[in-house]
Amino acid sequence: MSTERARINVFDTTLRDGEQSPGCSMHHQEKLRMAHQLDRLGVDVIEAGFPISSDGDFEAVRAIAAVVRRPIIAALARACRPDIERAWQALKDAAHPRIHVFLATSDIHLQYKLRITRDECVAQAREAVRFAKSLCDDVEFSPEDATRTDPDFLCRVLDAVVEAGATTLNIPDTVGYTMPTEFGELITTIRQRVKGIERVTISAHCHNDLGMGVANALTAILAGARQVECTINGIGERAGNAALEEIVMAMRVRPDRYPYDTGVVSEQIFAASQLLSEITTVPVQPNKAITGRNAFAHEAGIHQDGVLKNPLTYEIMTPKSVGVPDSKLVLGKHSGRHALGMRCEQLGYQFDRRALDDIYRRFVRLADKIKHVEDHHLLELIRDTHKPSTSATPLIEPLAAAASATAAATTPSNVPETPKPFPLATQTNAFGVPVPAQAESHHEQEDYLWGV
Repeated sequence: MSTERARINVFDTTLRDGEQSPGCSMHHQEKLRMAHQLDRLGVDVIEAGFPISSDGDFEAVRAIAAVVRRPIIAALARACRPDIERAWQALKDAAHPRIHVFLATSDIHLQYKLRITRDECVAQAREAVRFAKSLCDDVEFSPEDATRTDPDFLCRVLDAVVEAGATTLNIPDTVGYTMPTEFGELITTIRQRVKGIERVTISAHCHNDLGMGVANALTAILAGARQVECTINGIGERAGNAALEEIVMAMRVRPDRYPYDTGVVSEQIFAASQLLSEITTVPVQPNKAITGRNAFAHEAGIHQDGVLKNPLTYEIMTPKSVGVPDSKLVLGKHSGRHALGMRCEQLGYQFDRRALDDIYRRFVRLADKIKHVEDHHLLELIRDTHKPSTSATPLIEPLAAAASATAAATTPSNVPETPKPFPLATQTNAFGVPVPAQAESHHEQEDYLWGV
């Protein structure tokens, strides 16, 4: 029985569709920097731009094609000779060039934007693909607004471009209109009805206007698509595109549902996200899946307690698997006593239970006022809470000093040392810090409930 997993090609359009996001335009050198990072990320196709749109875009595509040699380099062109010629001029030095031709097929686009008939649409699509094929072996065709196109007519257009030599059929949900089940059914219909479909790759390009971009892309893969078009951080026109990092990590985390492989080096995801944010000066929203600053941050006390005991309690992937340095416990008003005590220890201080209770009460009042308690706030709180002249609690000392002082004061020289149990292997928390020995069960329960 074969255990081979299907391979999904990742087509990254950050430099073309992503750049069309308002405020996210990139100049020549910025596109080149991003292309090199996408190469390190391991994407199969980099859509480098739309050469006919400007001289700057033409030069950027040409520069990327000349120096980024591993992946396929694609350039976008409308279904007309000048666009296709310009795309080819930009791509001709690429190791693996692809011309990506598109033409709208929905009635609303044909009537109001292109002002052509269905028959004219079929003829134009066929001739455009035929001309692109005369220049480049690898030709992708996209019927723009495919999900609002009559399915019978869509299959008719796809028949024509496959016959003309298209090697990839990309099915775009251009305006983010479709639903996952509906999109899966459309991909299945195309697989069943388009002549010669076994010779081409079916692709999916999903926009996020209704928040369905990633769901639609994953459903298309289940229905037989073997290429997915996406962008870093999900940037793109209007509400953006399906996010590369979400698609890739959904398949990595849930191979039981998505038994597919990609060539993406997931440890490069965070670097790609950060570079894009730096270039465009558009920050990633804090709660963005995978790449947002809160994706591996925990503030709720119950969550912090669980993560400190075992990160798998609240993290379904490791931060390092996507290139994030580590989890982060955020100290705020929802934090628990366990996380507070752990952070105090990391800062070099240790408290008995009564002292920690005292600090915790003051910590919660402070967090109510300033939201996030940083290390310098916590150190100031420790100093104010436990002054030698006013506190009944012994002066807090750095851990190493406190440990040796306690041992010297409490162990008489003539009393044999109490035998210690056989040591267990050291356990570490989400920060790589050794986890203290387990407390008694009633204390564990109190820690769990604290800060709820």
